[in-house]
Parts: sequence; structure tokens; C-alpha cells
Amino acid sequence: METYSEAAAAAAGITDRFVQDNQSFSAFEGTIRGIHFQKGPHAQAKLVRCVRGAILDYAVDLRRGSPTYGQHVAAKLTAEGGEQLYVPVGFGHAFVTLGPDVEVAYKVTDVYAPDCDGGILWSCPTIGIDWPLPASGPTLSDKDKFLPTLAEFDSPFDYDGRPLTPLPVL
Repeated sequence: METYSEAAAAAAGITDRFVQDNQSFSAFEGTIRGIHFQKGPHAQAKLVRCVRGAILDYAVDLRRGSPTYGQHVAAKLTAEGGEQLYVPVGFGHAFVTLGPDVEVAYKVTDVYAPDCDGGILWSCPTIGIDWPLPASGPTLSDKDKFLPTLAEFDSPFDYDGRPLTPLPVL
């Protein structure tokens, strides 16, 4: 399986240069990761894929002044299907695992910088993501339990003139 092609990405409108690959493992169905972003000077775009299991992947518009600020798009990514979702700079990223023992891999356009790390609370009522969760509820990291809501957030991202549209799934 070809997991990345610069030419295929460019044909989908993705011209970013990726500098780092990351991978995460989630043992439990209903694990939520996010809503995460990295602000400047190390803001990151991401190209996300599921390498084991399945996730519902989300991109949330966090660009100040955007007519779609706080809105989100979602895509189901599966290891079997090989789909990938591109999340541009200025968007928060989150996913929920749709089964146990899920692995997610993603390329990023800048290195991880803890001082640039940020997030929005997964259950923010303004964003209103309808997470598909098991009866036991979500599994969350301590970090993801105590993030601000959108109303408490001062966005470091500016609107670039492009409204939220379905993001490229490769």
C-alpha cells in the first residue's frame, strides 16, 4: 500500500511539506483524542490515517473571523480502506475510536513544540460534536478533560478567506 504520494496530495490541493510522522495507540473503544492544535510559530497541518481499526476523525474551524468558525467536518478513516484526512493549519483536530486497539498515524508540517500546544474541550456545546460513544462513555486523557470551551478561547489563527468545505480525504 502506498501511504503517501506528493503528486497525489498536490492533485488534491495539498502542497504542504511534512516534517514528522507520529503514531498513537488507543486500547479502548470510545477513546477521544482532541480537540488539539499547535499555534505559531510551530503551527501544524496534519495528514491523518488509521493504521489499525477505525476512527471518526474531525477538523474544527478555529480561524478568527471565519464565517464557519466553530463548525466541523468529519470523515470515517479505517485501516482497511486506507483513507486519509488533511487538517490544515487553523483547524483543531480530534478523533474517536470506533473499536478497541486502534492505531492512528499522522504526518505534520512542523515539529512538536509543547509551548505551542493547545486544545478545545471535546464536549464544547458550541462546537456540538455528536460523538459515537459506547454506553460506558468516553475514555479521555487528563489533558483532554480540562481544556477551555470555544467561548473561553482566544484564537491565534486568522481567517485566510477560504470557508470550511469538506476537507480532502485521500
